[in-house]
Amino acid sequence: MTGLDVIRRGPVMSQPTQDADIYQRINDLSREEEQLWSSASDGSGLDTEERARIDAIKVELDQAYDLLRQRQALRAAGRDPSEAVVRPADVVERYQQ
Repeated sequence: MTGLDVIRRGPVMSQPTQDADIYQRINDLSREEEQLWSSASDGSGLDTEERARIDAIKVELDQAYDLLRQRQALRAAGRDPSEAVVRPADVVERYQQ
């Protein structure tokens, strides 16, 4: 994936051009989240920076899944899936689960 900005120790979702890029980003984020939780399982827990990264990962995952849904909906409507955009965190975090 190109055009990644780095905040808090990890890349932020950019505008991918293929579904495969989004799936790869989801896998990378999930792997990072699992590593953080695994390192905390020794009884030491998460420090403030790790907790902030976990929170950021959750938002980035929500953005990635939202982008996939947008692309699928556009495709189903006969439109170009590249019209989908990464929505801001404050938008995707207000969605009802």
